[in-house]
Amino acid sequence: MLGACEREERPGDASRTPDQNLYHGMIQLGEKLEDPYTVENMKEALAKVYPTKAGRYDITATDLYVRFLPKDDTQLQRLKAKDIYLMDHPMDYSIAREGDYYQDPDLEEESITWQYAVVPQGFVFPDGIHYELLDECYIAEHDPVTRADTDIDWARVEEEAFRLTGNQDLWIPSTKAEAIFPEGRITIEDPLFSGGKPFGVAGVKVVCNVFVKIASCYTNRDGYYKMDKSFNGNPRYRLVFQNEKGFNIGFNWIIIPASVSTLGKGGPEGIDMHVDTESDASLFRRCAVNNAAYDYYSRCTETDLDIPQPPTDLRIWIFPGLTSSSASMLHHGAFLSHTLIQTYLGAYVFLVKLFAPDITLGTKEQDYEGIYSITMHELSHASHYAQVGDGFWNPYIDYVIKSIVTQGGDPYGSGGDGSGCCELGEMWGYFMQATLYKDRYGGNLPTYGNRFWFKPDIFTYLYQRGMSRGEIFRALHADVTSMEDLLEELINLYPEREKTFRDTFRSYGK
Repeated sequence: MLGACEREERPGDASRTPDQNLYHGMIQLGEKLEDPYTVENMKEALAKVYPTKAGRYDITATDLYVRFLPKDDTQLQRLKAKDIYLMDHPMDYSIAREGDYYQDPDLEEESITWQYAVVPQGFVFPDGIHYELLDECYIAEHDPVTRADTDIDWARVEEEAFRLTGNQDLWIPSTKAEAIFPEGRITIEDPLFSGGKPFGVAGVKVVCNVFVKIASCYTNRDGYYKMDKSFNGNPRYRLVFQNEKGFNIGFNWIIIPASVSTLGKGGPEGIDMHVDTESDASLFRRCAVNNAAYDYYSRCTETDLDIPQPPTDLRIWIFPGLTSSSASMLHHGAFLSHTLIQTYLGAYVFLVKLFAPDITLGTKEQDYEGIYSITMHELSHASHYAQVGDGFWNPYIDYVIKSIVTQGGDPYGSGGDGSGCCELGEMWGYFMQATLYKDRYGGNLPTYGNRFWFKPDIFTYLYQRGMSRGEIFRALHADVTSMEDLLEELINLYPEREKTFRDTFRSYGK
């Protein structure tokens, strides 16, 4: 199942690059720190800085520092729907070593770990999801009363709170009159595209925090971002591969809904990050898949590809050790019989069912163009799924799994009984892969998939003679489950081209 398919610039400034190397594996926590933003600490700091004015302000909690313990993916998705940022490790500890994830050692390895969050006062906690209140906090920017009062310099109060809690080394006195809002650019390069010039990592979430003060935003299509909160400490920066277009890139060493690349600490003015083939391999793969998917989603419009986007909340897993990929669409309801899952996945059944992927990408020894190519193939399958649903997809994936189990790992088998949905699906996937590759890189149209028993060249032939991708796609609805059905539907939709259709199918033995 995981192997269904073969495969303007800112000047350089060292002060804007993160100060730590990228590490993988589990985050190692250091010592517990006292949070300067608790209500008690901010009250004390205000009294120290403004002893005659402090009585005018009744500091009460603007935010709550909490942690949740969702028991399954359904509960985790309910939390995500609340539009809060969830962190898998506590915010009031130093970090001894960065990493991709954290798993609380007091919990079972196969369980979802504690999810830490800062929520506004008055937050409605979802029923049935266990949570614990850790601290009541005061963040002046979240209080409309303090924002309107210019008599108090809240940056000075924050600085005093850092001093009172022993965190003065984490505070950077501002040399600017105005507040500092982190901003920067995340870029990547593709040697075969646009002369190898850097371009933006598009639509990815950038998150930074100092204790419970968190800011997040998405990069624009050119990779630029700017936070809506100001900082004086050195925030920890992370790229969260949860794209604004509606897809998530998941699977680190532990299965999580969206992968995180922790970039380490950077200055309050923001950081820049450039990614290329010499960069951290995991970060490169994630950014390349992110941009390929962003491009695909952006092109699914009536005026361009004229096909639907994949379903919302699409889950993409990256497997750097595999050479094959798949579009099982498990998260969106496609079903595999329990017996087949057990036969092929063995001990991984629990994890796959808990965090069901939609697309898996095997990126072993893949450069940017290779990653782009396979991502286009699998996303084309996802658009097909959006049109046909589970009734078409279940026999398709069922055939693939049976072929893998019974024919030595070959996902396509040799055709025959039950292969109709697979034949149509793979013809579409390889055809789209070829045309989208040519759209980006130029040159001759690649001949992906023509060595198999199915014939994606049928679509290529029709495309080269004037049919658009959207016109072809309209024939691939849920009731079309065989080549005979496809020919009949094409003739029904475009009767003026009947001779071309019959001649094409005949010439390819269909």
